[in-house]
Amino acid sequence: MITDTPVLLLAPRINETGLQLRTAAGRRGLRAFVATSWQAPRELLGAAVHVYGGPLFGDAVGRELGLGLLEPAADWLTRLPLALTGRRVAFTTLAEARRLRRPAFVKPPVDKLFAARVYPDGGALPGPGLLDDDTPVLVSDVVRFATEYRLFVLDGAVRAGSRYAVDGDLSVAPLGTVGAPGTTGVPGSAQAPDGGSTQAPDRECAEVLAFTRDVLAAAASEAPLPSASVVDVGRTEDGRWAVVEANAAWASGGYAADPDAVLDVVLRSGGPSAQLPSTDRPFLRELPEVVR
Repeated sequence: MITDTPVLLLAPRINETGLQLRTAAGRRGLRAFVATSWQAPRELLGAAVHVYGGPLFGDAVGRELGLGLLEPAADWLTRLPLALTGRRVAFTTLAEARRLRRPAFVKPPVDKLFAARVYPDGGALPGPGLLDDDTPVLVSDVVRFATEYRLFVLDGAVRAGSRYAVDGDLSVAPLGTVGAPGTTGVPGSAQAPDGGSTQAPDRECAEVLAFTRDVLAAAASEAPLPSASVVDVGRTEDGRWAVVEANAAWASGGYAADPDAVLDVVLRSGGPSAQLPSTDRPFLRELPEVVR
C-alpha cells in the first residue's frame, strides 16, 4: 500500500555503502527497500522514491518511478581551469582518441563502458567492433596521485568526506572533523570497513577542504555542478592538489564518510523528479524507456 513516507530503494546487489544508508534511513524514519530484481517494484509505483545503486539500476527503474537522477555534465572537468585540474583534459570521441600517439588517461565520462586507465596510445583502446566511433570520452595528461579523497557536496558545501586511495591502492579513512563552509564540520566518526579508526591527518584534511572550496567556487561560475554530487580530489606525487573527477552521488561509494551526511546528498541526487528545483534540470540523466 502506498504511503506518504519516502522510500530509499537500494539495488539488488547491495554494497557496504547501501547497507550503511539503509541503517541511516531507518534512523530518520524512512522506509528502506532492497529490490529483488532489476525492475521497478510494483508496490512502489506512485510513492516518493529515492534510489541508491549503479547507473544500470538507475536506468532500469528511473523512468517508471519518476526519478530525477542528477549527474555532473560529461565535460565538467574540461570547464575547470588548469590550476584546478593540474593537467590538460579534453572531451572528445573514441574515434579521435584512437588517433593518439602518446600515453594518456582515457575514460568514459559517465558509464563504465571500458576500463578507465592510462593507455600507451590510441591503438590500445576498444576498437569500432566493440564501441561506436562517436562514444564520448575524456582524455587527459597522465598524472599520478599520492592520495585521493571523495567529498559529498550539497548546495555548494561539503557534507561528508573520506580518503579512498593512497598511491593508487584502496586505503580508506574518515576525512576528519575540519569545518567546511556552511556546515559545522565534516563528520569523521565513521570507521573504515576493516574496523580501524585511522583518520586522515588534520593538516591534510584542512588542505583537502581548502582546495575543494576553490573547486566549488569555480563550480559556481565556470563549471556548474548539480545541487547534490560527489567530487573527488587528490594530492599529486609532486605535492599539488588537483581534481580527479565528479560523479553522481546516488551511484557513488561512501567509503568511510559519515553515512547520515552521505544520505542527505544521496536523497537529493536521486529522488522524485517533481521535487527538483529548476536549476537542477540541466543535470538530469536521460533515462531510457525500458521495454519488458
